[in-house]
Amino acid sequence: MIRKTTINDIDAVSSIFDEARQTIAQLGIDQWQNGYPSREVVAEDIELGESYCVEVNAKICGTFAIILNGEPTYDKIYDGEWITGNGNKNYTAIHRVAISVSSRGSGISGKIIDYSAQVAKSHGHNSLRIDTHRGNVVMRRMLEKHGFTYCGIIYLTSGDERVAYEKKL
Repeated sequence: MIRKTTINDIDAVSSIFDEARQTIAQLGIDQWQNGYPSREVVAEDIELGESYCVEVNAKICGTFAIILNGEPTYDKIYDGEWITGNGNKNYTAIHRVAISVSSRGSGISGKIIDYSAQVAKSHGHNSLRIDTHRGNVVMRRMLEKHGFTYCGIIYLTSGDERVAYEKKL
């Protein structure tokens, strides 16, 4: 079951982010190694109605955020272009995807993508956009498996580079 995250879920979601940080560190990359996403980020996502969690047998095993109002860092893409056009604002962004170690490989990532696509379509959006660290090969493989296409490079507000993907709906 996928549902909106509540304040009561912050401990479980934070634990999943801790596991994700460990996995990412094992890949030898610095993504999420500075405490991001923090409890405060999760609380803000909840307040904005953008945080979701995946529950299996009443246990939270995945989390993600759906951004419907555009992602400013996606306004400029380098060394490529978005499938639906660089000026297109008719997309849904997915951020902060993480799945508990015990639930990886069980199809949860596909459920997250499918759910995000349903939300996007219900808001009249024609694509999903997402970004990740160049070295996050696990995430990149998952995105490509689920129909995302590599589009180019974006830069976060911190200046950090990310590879950008899009899936037309």
